[in-house]
Amino acid sequence: MIAVEEATKALKSNNYKITKQRMAMIEYLADIANHKYVEVTAVDEFMRRSFPKMSHNTIYRNISEFEEIGIVERQVQGQCQCVKFQCDFKNEHHHHFICNECGKVTELKECPLSAEVLEQLPGVEITGHYFQIYGLCNECANLKNN
Repeated sequence: MIAVEEATKALKSNNYKITKQRMAMIEYLADIANHKYVEVTAVDEFMRRSFPKMSHNTIYRNISEFEEIGIVERQVQGQCQCVKFQCDFKNEHHHHFICNECGKVTELKECPLSAEVLEQLPGVEITGHYFQIYGLCNECANLKNN
């Protein structure tokens, strides 16, 4: 799988060891959290089942390190920390539409931060932004309307 290979390259280029635990987490995320966000607790449960001696701190530290190097995206949904596998290093800046029903994530091709918004912020230096749209995807909307 290309995305797993990209994640492995990202780990190596950032001087992280390629351990069986990290590879198991990457493969799990690539499989489960490729097109939707999953709760960090689900990742933790999977890893603790696979590696019973692995501590919660190690799991959460790996998730944080994965986020720092761009392997995952993290967000808060309700009161839960969630992650989504992300290894498109050519298109790092992007935004999402997230289906409220099935959780499917669609990446937006355009950034909605418009010139009109920037004109309302004279003199500021923007260091980042985060934008998401929520609703029902086409499949879920069709199911609801039928």
